[in-house]
Amino acid sequence: MSAVGLDCVSLKTPPKPPNAAPASVRTFVSPVSSKKNSRKSRVPMKRVVTPELLDEDLGTPEEIRQTLLDLRGFNQNFGGFRSVAALMRNAVNKHRLRSLSFLDVAGGTGDVAEYVQRTLSSEGVPVKATLLDRAVSHMVGSAALERVAADALRLPFAPASFDIVGCNLFLHHLEPGDVVKFLNEALRVARWAVIVSDLRRNLFHWAVAYAGRIIYRSRLTRNDAPASVRRAYTSDEISALAAKTAAVSFDISTQYFQRFGLTLWKA
Repeated sequence: MSAVGLDCVSLKTPPKPPNAAPASVRTFVSPVSSKKNSRKSRVPMKRVVTPELLDEDLGTPEEIRQTLLDLRGFNQNFGGFRSVAALMRNAVNKHRLRSLSFLDVAGGTGDVAEYVQRTLSSEGVPVKATLLDRAVSHMVGSAALERVAADALRLPFAPASFDIVGCNLFLHHLEPGDVVKFLNEALRVARWAVIVSDLRRNLFHWAVAYAGRIIYRSRLTRNDAPASVRRAYTSDEISALAAKTAAVSFDISTQYFQRFGLTLWKA
């Protein structure tokens, strides 16, 4: 199933006094009406932070393994793999990159990074991926990928160490101030762009995540899936936070299923 995108438009700022510094151009996705965007998917929900069990490793090793398998299924069937690959492909085309290095923050098992490597390599763009996660226990498998255990808000890399820095299903774990802090830290480490794929918060999405409890493998997933939607951000909220970063410009797109894609550009 392919990603569903919306047209991007430029935000124009009002005229400034003659001595004012020129403002950088920001872009965002306009709320274009579409039959594919049901009214239910636009019902607003207040953001509520509910603890996620996987974040605290509050499960047995087997429960954590089963939860990571659930996450793999979400990414494979509900847009995670494809959205990250599409965002990266866009950056590759914009900067005409022939190869690239990629830091996958909160990369966990490395499923997303490995998918991106396979997909772009098959298109003639070799990708060297590095995983970063706070917990070594989350980085099971992925023996072929370089792995680093570290804090996402204090990335242990020099400026411009990677062509692209990205994350998948991570941003909603952060509070607004830390979202801006992380995105700026990712921009520091990136050479060209920062890409983000994450959930969109709305009543329809929460209902789907809750209904899925009957098929989730793990007790942790049954708690964490609906909790993730409740603490996720809307596209408008992400746009407002992205505008506070050091990015030269940014794009937001609507991705399958109930996801947004964010790209912060350094040039």
